[in-house]
Amino acid sequence: MILGAVLAGGRSSRFGSDKALAELDGHSLLALAVDALSGWCEHVVVTGRETAPAPTLPDWPRADMGPLGGLAAAMRHAQDEGYDHVLSCSVDAAFLPDDLLERLGPAPACLAAQPVIGLWPTSATAVLEALLHSEDRHSMRRFADLAGARLVEAGIAIPNVNTPEDLAALARKG
Repeated sequence: MILGAVLAGGRSSRFGSDKALAELDGHSLLALAVDALSGWCEHVVVTGRETAPAPTLPDWPRADMGPLGGLAAAMRHAQDEGYDHVLSCSVDAAFLPDDLLERLGPAPACLAAQPVIGLWPTSATAVLEALLHSEDRHSMRRFADLAGARLVEAGIAIPNVNTPEDLAALARKG
């Protein structure tokens, strides 16, 4: 079983407002990301937020740990609930390739250009927890290295929305 996890605990500092609630074609980026994962996953959770269009989890071990705190919360939840894997994405990952699971299988694997988009076995939870409790660099790439993840190509350009201008450009393409 796969648990989907939208990592949504960022500060949106470059965006200037809550990026998760920014709209594209009448839907929030957060809702689009939840929808994107729901096609591949038995359930989807949103980490780092109190309200969302899916069940929420607080980042672990605390807020402001970056995407790893959200991933750790999802992996701990998945392990406790009997899931085998977590499929993670960022809040702005509304458009993912149709063959994402095939590209990421077997786990662990993540996208080379956007490692927050990955398929992680719950057996790697202890590795992630150890990283978050260490003085080592707390980054998705570092976790991917420690977990032995393969870096794969997406096969399509996946938008990375960091500013209102990025969102406007994405809307023009749609």
